[in-house]
Amino acid sequence: MADESNAGPVAAPEATDAEVKAPTAKKRRPSRPQKAASDPAQSKTTATKRRGYSEQEKSEKLSLIETQVGDGKTLKDAIKSAGISEQTYYHWKGAAKPGEQKARKNTEPLPVGDEFADLVQLEEENQRLRKRLAEKLRAENAELRKRLGLK
Repeated sequence: MADESNAGPVAAPEATDAEVKAPTAKKRRPSRPQKAASDPAQSKTTATKRRGYSEQEKSEKLSLIETQVGDGKTLKDAIKSAGISEQTYYHWKGAAKPGEQKARKNTEPLPVGDEFADLVQLEEENQRLRKRLAEKLRAENAELRKRLGLK
């Protein structure tokens, strides 16, 4: 077998001072100042601070918007002039409707007899219309069979 090991002297590469570069240290960023945990109100700006409105203020703003729209101003402009967002307007308006409907139902209860009489009348009309429709369909079916020569 052949000897694969190199037994001869190996010349080491000569390194000069100019070729060898020392690794440079990474630049460090200055540390960020920590947020104050004790006073979160200062970190918020006044524009993002949430403000709760009382029910009276909400109803006043809604009525103000309604009057401005009635005077010819666009809804979008009326909402902006009231100082609320469109989303807030529609949220308030939706929340106000069920309360108004409940108030109407409580102030004007319908007599039970009238509701029942109306229901009976509607049922009778429904039965009459169903019979009339069935008669019409039978007549058309008979006429169609006659045209086609079927029995």
